[in-house]
Amino acid sequence: MITSVRTALIGALAAALLPLTTPFAAAEPLRGGTVDFGRHLQTIDGFGFSQAFQRADLMHGAQGLTPEHQREVLDLLLNRGTGAGLSILRLGIGSSSDEVYDHMKSIQPTDPGGPDAPPHYEWDGADGGQVWLAKEARRYGVKRFYADAWSAPGYMKTNGTDANGGTLKAEWRRAYADYLVQYAKFYRQEGVRITDLGFTNEPDLATSYASMRFTPEQAVEVIKAVGPAVRRAGINLLCCDAAGWDEQASFSAAIEADGAAAAQVAVHTGHPYVTPSDQPLPTTRRTWMSEWSPNGTTWNEAWDDQNKAGARSASVEGDGGRRAGGYDGFAVAEAIHTTLADAGASGYVYWFGASVGATRGLIQLDGPDYHVSKRLWALAAYSRFIRPGAVRVAADSGADGVRTTAFRNRDGRRVLEILNTGEEPVRGDYALRGGAGGAGDARGAVYRTDETHSLGRVGTARVRDGRLAVELPGRSLTTVVLG
Repeated sequence: MITSVRTALIGALAAALLPLTTPFAAAEPLRGGTVDFGRHLQTIDGFGFSQAFQRADLMHGAQGLTPEHQREVLDLLLNRGTGAGLSILRLGIGSSSDEVYDHMKSIQPTDPGGPDAPPHYEWDGADGGQVWLAKEARRYGVKRFYADAWSAPGYMKTNGTDANGGTLKAEWRRAYADYLVQYAKFYRQEGVRITDLGFTNEPDLATSYASMRFTPEQAVEVIKAVGPAVRRAGINLLCCDAAGWDEQASFSAAIEADGAAAAQVAVHTGHPYVTPSDQPLPTTRRTWMSEWSPNGTTWNEAWDDQNKAGARSASVEGDGGRRAGGYDGFAVAEAIHTTLADAGASGYVYWFGASVGATRGLIQLDGPDYHVSKRLWALAAYSRFIRPGAVRVAADSGADGVRTTAFRNRDGRRVLEILNTGEEPVRGDYALRGGAGGAGDARGAVYRTDETHSLGRVGTARVRDGRLAVELPGRSLTTVVLG
């Protein structure tokens, strides 16, 4: 096993052997915070990742990752006890006529003879490694499989190629709906049920790779053409994965203004590359942050590299996303908090779980070996303990520099995620409310993620008379699990 992972596991073992107490260093006490487990906010659908564009094939050893390390990478991403326990897998529906690296091959790579001709589908049972990964994810307990199309095949579009934008020809809408449903049927025959499906990705951008443009008004018309076929197949339709959250708000508003379209869309999805996911979308439906990774020029394993620029830019998509600064674990933790607390999202789907080179994925694949970024543990702090079906509840830290979210799982476990953005340690003091879910005495575990801890257990949380006290080191993420 490589050094970074060995170190993390040794640290976790050492933490497990500590006395079950929570030590308190000299720290500035906060004004009293509150958590009301009786005041429910949004339901959480889950946290996820993607291995589209043949990254699943890389995970399966296409560039030499050993079978032993393939299993370790799977465990890091999907194991609920030792890894992130991610619960949503986003699949890429191919549109290319070839399968060179970084392309996703279409299930109908050539024009069958027009939109009314009998379709001629091709299925290789591998789908760029995604079938293998989906089957593995299912074995780990994943139940949400989100298949998303970056583009239709070129012959269905106005520009004749699946890249460089262009839009779907109106006469191909019905055939495109059948095409998307057939993709789900192929997965069904492999034993994987596609639960969620999208017909477009970042319709507000034209890129040099697979892309397809829609205005909000055009997207509404496609929804009304595609939605009924998707729903008949028993699949949720998601839309529209715009590149910016404000841009997605324009799509969501157009959908909600059209009753027929609004009835078809189960979840509104957006990305925070161009504008951040820091406010609710204009819909009463559930919302997901369905793709993001921070920008950066090198592989970065740090928790907090002190790059607090947090700048937003409209650079092109790829392995690194579109943020100009802040691509360490702390930046990811801040982004997750903002998306859940300020945007009220029910799902959080990171971009690549694992990739190569100067990736901003969670894991870097390096021939037979791999390396782990603290970004993984930032996400794992949320995804391992906040399970599908949990509800976010009202929480306030009592201090501007300490950001708190709280959740109640279906099994009764209660989770606090506390991000101390300041440099100095502080002592949190929370009044827990909400009847059986809040007041009273309880015990639980305290986990820490920072430069020296990778979701390592550091002690036991004790609730006495409805109050919880917890130490919060500077620039750290503290996870408290009660019950």
